[in-house]
Amino acid sequence: MRLTAIDLTIIALYFIMMIVIGIIMKNRAKRSKDSYLLGGKKLPWYMLGLSDASDMFDISGTMLLVSMAFLYGFKSVWIPWMWPVFNQVFLMVFLSKWLRRSNATTGAEWLGTRFGLTDKGVKQSHAIVVVFALMLCIGYMAYAFVGVGEFLEIFIPYESIKEVVPFLDQDLGRYTAGSAEYTTALYEAKNTTAQFYGVSICLVATFYSIIGGMHGIVLADFIKYMIMIICSIFVGTIAMMHLADSGIVLADKMPIGWDDPLFGMELGLEWQNILADAQVKLEKDGYKLFSAVVGMMFFSGVLKSLAGPAPNYDCQKILSTKSPEEASKMSGFISIILLPIRYFMTMGLCILGVLYFKDLALGQTSEGVNFESIMPAVINKYLPVGLVGLVLAGFLGAFMSNFSGTLNAGQAYIVNDIYLKYFKPEADRKQIITMSYISGTVMVILGVGLGLMIKDVNMIFNIITAGLYGGFVCANVLKWYWWRFNASGYFWGMFAGIIASAIPPALSVSGVTDYFDGTRMLYFFPIFIVIQLIACILGSYAAPPTNEETLKEFYKTVRPWGFWKPVRMKIQASDDPGIQKNRNFGINMANVAMGITGQILLTLLPMYFILSKWTGFGIVLALLAVIFLTMKRTWWNRLTDY
Repeated sequence: MRLTAIDLTIIALYFIMMIVIGIIMKNRAKRSKDSYLLGGKKLPWYMLGLSDASDMFDISGTMLLVSMAFLYGFKSVWIPWMWPVFNQVFLMVFLSKWLRRSNATTGAEWLGTRFGLTDKGVKQSHAIVVVFALMLCIGYMAYAFVGVGEFLEIFIPYESIKEVVPFLDQDLGRYTAGSAEYTTALYEAKNTTAQFYGVSICLVATFYSIIGGMHGIVLADFIKYMIMIICSIFVGTIAMMHLADSGIVLADKMPIGWDDPLFGMELGLEWQNILADAQVKLEKDGYKLFSAVVGMMFFSGVLKSLAGPAPNYDCQKILSTKSPEEASKMSGFISIILLPIRYFMTMGLCILGVLYFKDLALGQTSEGVNFESIMPAVINKYLPVGLVGLVLAGFLGAFMSNFSGTLNAGQAYIVNDIYLKYFKPEADRKQIITMSYISGTVMVILGVGLGLMIKDVNMIFNIITAGLYGGFVCANVLKWYWWRFNASGYFWGMFAGIIASAIPPALSVSGVTDYFDGTRMLYFFPIFIVIQLIACILGSYAAPPTNEETLKEFYKTVRPWGFWKPVRMKIQASDDPGIQKNRNFGINMANVAMGITGQILLTLLPMYFILSKWTGFGIVLALLAVIFLTMKRTWWNRLTDY
């Protein structure tokens, strides 16, 4: 353990500050249900944007990004399309406005504005989206839990606390040092230590999240993000200094094409003669046919993005904005504030990992080196005293942001869509807040329980992106763009999607097979879509169309484009003869294309900067300027359009 008294003091002060924020914000959160869950819809868009970016700047994701930057180089900028990262562009351009116009508190409550409250299938559709939302929240908490445990085990390894916490011991004394049994038991002891840290830090995150509500979360996120900006600048600068002082030409240490974001049919990175464990990892990840994988990620990503935000913390932040226009601004601000800062740190840690790889005390998996441990190992060994504490405080705060934002979303669904809807509609303010505390505790137990079953960060990443999200897409695309789609179709589409897409992750987590590990789950996405589409169409035509008044009110309020002509004609005939078709599809798609390009450029900008590739940096900067100026006219100046 390299942590000094200065580092530990910084971390302790940070956590004391977070607890104080939770206590101070407790009274403000108690004013009402909306104050607790949505901050009273009075928070400015830039604060909510910073908070959302803070949620995304998490330990697990950054560990994964650093490992992928190490293994895939500049080509790693395409891999976040798996989420997809560009869903923020679709939200920025039009979907955040559409969602915010509902004035709902949660995504499930929003369904009432689209399908009404009494039509056939409404109760079932409401129930299925709540189930999916809670599954997703639990998955995200498990994702955060696994990452924070792996992260802390590097700084406070099993060997340094085995005497203090004896129950972590896996009967190592029974085996001879160096034997296969000893190695296995030592690996299990380290894994148990990581889980112990995960549980411990989850308890702190749970306290300040449950007590403080949305006000406490946003303020804590803002403070944490300011810390992360400072840390990113220092880490990137230190990496540039080390690279310059080493005199090493990075291209000589890495595979050919590592520093080029462009690719052909295949990935084309050969690690075998440089680092055999890296070649094994690449083959296990399944990115060899890189163009096919990126194409599938783009196809699935567009559908996921057209579906709107998943029912998680991102959805809650959109619903917390003051107005539809501010919702769009918030979603656009996230990419600008998040990507350059996050990748400046990511690339800095990656470069230090490349320079000193042989000197790092990296974790091990059954397949060899655990490349996800590069980030904590570099921080532990090569950052100066004080900065280590600040980075640790920032990342532990990042964990708390991600964990608490997800928890807040889960609480909103349990309180609004289960407790108040089915059990106690007349509950007073005190009872609602008490139920929020109880529901938060239950969510944490389930999230940590799932995390204890997960092998590594990459595994839960694939389960969420290719598995859980696969069951979400079709029904949630159709709800925006097709008037004939009804609550019955939504329920059967979601039900079929959840069942079909849950099977591969369940088989992986339970250890029945490793066939779906890596990117294989992604190739089943079209099958999930076909199953859902059939269920959506059959379910929709098995019930009457949604109530006419509900459809008319939805169209007048949200103003979507798509297949809404019959509804618009009825409005023109009876309610509003002057209502016009939303003709913004073309300009929206042009803005989406520019936004996605801008995201890639914002990601490449710090990568070129840290490697001092000034020609590439200049080209990227010039292209970004063109996109910013164009979108000022085509998006920002037209925020009040449909």
